[in-house]
Amino acid sequence: MHIHFIAIGGSAMHNLAIALHEKGDQVTGSDDEIFEPSKTRLKVKGLLPEEFGWFPEKLTSDIDAVILGMHAKADNPELLKATELGLKIYSYPEYLFEHSKQKTRVVIGGSHGKTTITAMILHVMHYHDKEVDFMVGAQLEGFDTMVHLTEENDFILLEGDEYLSSALDRRPKFHLYQPNIALLSGIAWDHINVFPTFENYVDQFELFLDSMTNGSTLVYNEEDDILTQLALNAKKPTRKHAYSTPEHTIDDAVTYLETPEGPLPVEVFGKHNLQNIAGAKWICQHMGVDQDDFYEAINSFKGASKRLEKIAESNKAIVFKDYAHSPSKVLATTKAVKAQFSSKVVLACLELHTYSSLNSEFLKEYKEALNAADEAVVFYSPKALEIKQLEAITEEQIFEAFGRKDLKIFTNPEAFREFLKSKSYLDQVLLLMSSGNYGGLDFEEIKKWIQ
Repeated sequence: MHIHFIAIGGSAMHNLAIALHEKGDQVTGSDDEIFEPSKTRLKVKGLLPEEFGWFPEKLTSDIDAVILGMHAKADNPELLKATELGLKIYSYPEYLFEHSKQKTRVVIGGSHGKTTITAMILHVMHYHDKEVDFMVGAQLEGFDTMVHLTEENDFILLEGDEYLSSALDRRPKFHLYQPNIALLSGIAWDHINVFPTFENYVDQFELFLDSMTNGSTLVYNEEDDILTQLALNAKKPTRKHAYSTPEHTIDDAVTYLETPEGPLPVEVFGKHNLQNIAGAKWICQHMGVDQDDFYEAINSFKGASKRLEKIAESNKAIVFKDYAHSPSKVLATTKAVKAQFSSKVVLACLELHTYSSLNSEFLKEYKEALNAADEAVVFYSPKALEIKQLEAITEEQIFEAFGRKDLKIFTNPEAFREFLKSKSYLDQVLLLMSSGNYGGLDFEEIKKWIQ
């Protein structure tokens, strides 16, 4: 097939383009700008557009399908031409469903943990040489791409994002997959620019459960009361398996999981990650991996990129980088690091970067989210507020929202950098939580500071 991508440079889109190219399809694409690592990865595969911009003349009746990325607007010239020609236009999730109609679709959803759980399952499958199709939202150790598609594999494992599908399709992505097997990790309000109330956000998960196939299987986190109620009321899945935090111990900064064969040391830590392991185990069992084989494989799982990722360590300090930005993720991550390293001083730094986190009303959701840390910092850029066309936020609002009197607040990237550089880092853990980069912080430079 000849498949054309409108906005080929996105992190998900370029991976899908490469996957289809590897499968043998003819792939072309356009974008107005492409950043690393997408740019180099597309170039290596011969898929990088010769020049940036939109070229409606590229769209012809010879094209079998057009895949539209979220970055493309409704008035995109190529999209208008594709519509005029009557070409079949798919959003990213629509195309994945089209590809997987004859497969067993396994969808991992929830407000938090879905990337990690998907990564855990893939790690176990890879460890035991079990081939599956997949789409995951982070680069994984041992995998070249985040998307892998074949004709022959029986299972496809999909990370079920609740954000919108495309400029034309305003449905959440995970509503389109119609899973045979699904996992939901929990519900915590996010994406307030799309789901303005918590009730509206919860509705999306109810709709997801209703989109499952008849007689399907649902795995869910029973420690989430709202999710548990939705799961018990769901009519489509006939098999329902609840999971919770498994028994474990922490000894000398190592977490041991209690198993039938005795304590098992694991590389990841924190209550949320142990819940993720419990959920992943259920899914793997439904995909043909028994409990003993699961434990053997999960022992070597080191985590997904940017999810409590250890980026530096010395005899004085350890530095973790984490994608956490929503209140529930910040709370869980900060608690996890302090519990794992109880004898060390934990310095937790959070960048308010997303639309939700910079919203003055939503800020209240962060109450006590950083309290587990010995020292806490919040960084935000007033320019980010301007770009997102949001009202200005005062330091007083942030102090009040987090409920921590000794909170340090920075709005200047250089001042924040100097603050980090000035620390002694003796017996410390530095936790950097953000979906951004603190206004250009050089993470490589941090490695020198902790020596």
